[in-house]
Amino acid sequence: MFDSSMMDKLETLQIRLEEILNELNEPAVAGDSARFQKLMRDQAELQPVVDTYKAYKKCQETIEDSLMLLDEEKDEEMREMLKEELSDAKKEILELEQKLKVALLPKDPNDQKNVIVEIRAGAGGDEAALFAAEIYRMLVKYAEGRRWKTEMLSLNENGIGGFKEVTFMINGVGAYSRLKYESGVHRVQRVPETESGGRIHTSTITVAIMPEAEEIDFELDLNECKFDVFRASGNGGQCVNTTDSAVRLTHIPTGIVISCQDEKSQLKNKDKAIKVLRSRLYDLELQKRHDAEAEARRSQVGTGDRSEKIRTYNFPQGRVTDHRIKYTSHRLNEILNGDLDEIIDQLTSADQAAKLAKLND
Repeated sequence: MFDSSMMDKLETLQIRLEEILNELNEPAVAGDSARFQKLMRDQAELQPVVDTYKAYKKCQETIEDSLMLLDEEKDEEMREMLKEELSDAKKEILELEQKLKVALLPKDPNDQKNVIVEIRAGAGGDEAALFAAEIYRMLVKYAEGRRWKTEMLSLNENGIGGFKEVTFMINGVGAYSRLKYESGVHRVQRVPETESGGRIHTSTITVAIMPEAEEIDFELDLNECKFDVFRASGNGGQCVNTTDSAVRLTHIPTGIVISCQDEKSQLKNKDKAIKVLRSRLYDLELQKRHDAEAEARRSQVGTGDRSEKIRTYNFPQGRVTDHRIKYTSHRLNEILNGDLDEIIDQLTSADQAAKLAKLND
């Protein structure tokens, strides 16, 4: 059973939901789109928690009523029915209690944000670049399946369909909450098309999933930035190679360099470069906090260490193994086609279980 502080918290959430529902019925709120949208988001977040809490309280009443009736009932057949009802209610209340504990875990403030994704080929040369392109397509297909929008920010190809490096944005509510576990080293084991001897090669790429940082999250001092413009190269229409539309942004204190040339407009490329740099610096700050909080780190499924080998895609055996939770799936093709929910759900559950265990210590 919950302690009094948890019950008080749940009661507070129920009262807050009632207040939100009342506010949404006010004519003045309907005319204020920003306020209306915020209230709708708050309602969407609170409604499932409160519904679960109401079911929990109803289950409690069923247990109390069954116990009281068992004390009074003499008929053996009725007593058996009451015992069965009591047993079912006790099982249900344990499940509801677990759901509520998860719902009350501290929320990651970045969970609802859009994400900026950086994928870089690592060890393995052209084979690593080809795999980087496949992981890019996997994440884009996953985003499309959830009706999220994707936007290319920068791309460096190797000429045979591989990506040496690609940076893109995924716009969608909750994108970070679902994709944050993809950060780290992804390893592929397969026979490359260029391998005449049929030997299995191992290649790696790194994936960085960064929450999109707004100015309120991280204040970027543009006086610490150096902007250079250059002529774009590659596909991009008539303006490519004729105007200096590409932008190179260097953050002097850290040495971070961002290049954007996807847009024909220099101004748009500059805006994109600033957006990526702000998110990169914000992500560095998050990683510093992540490293500093050793205890918190032990209660999380890895989402911060970029050098951590997180997953292996083994083509000869048709399997994908996530090393953090020792989970293996034999649905390699489906996963590479964007069917990632199976793995993400397992990672989310493992993360929640670890945090719950820490709370109970």
